[in-house]
Amino acid sequence: MMAGSIDAANVQTIILACEAGMGSSLMSVNSLKKKLKKANVSGVKVIHKPARAIPESAQVVVVHKGLANVVRKRVPDAVVVTFSHFLNDPAFDRLVNAFVENSQIDESLGG
Repeated sequence: MMAGSIDAANVQTIILACEAGMGSSLMSVNSLKKKLKKANVSGVKVIHKPARAIPESAQVVVVHKGLANVVRKRVPDAVVVTFSHFLNDPAFDRLVNAFVENSQIDESLGG
């Protein structure tokens, strides 16, 4: 079962999940941080975790679509937003936009 959605206003932390030790996902973390900052979105932390080490309290997890099932099994209550490209994936912009518009974050933001 999917977690559905969460109000952007209620999200304090976005977890960007990766395979253990992948440098490309670190670029995604930095890119997402920059996008949030540029959009004047504050109060949201972006942290980087291996997919198998995501805390159960996770609210929103951004992950490459190849790892989505691992993440959904690990944190069934989190909203999982998937992406295909580590840089400039439209999913990142849609996620930032949800914060700017104070709208819902759900799985449909993913690509």
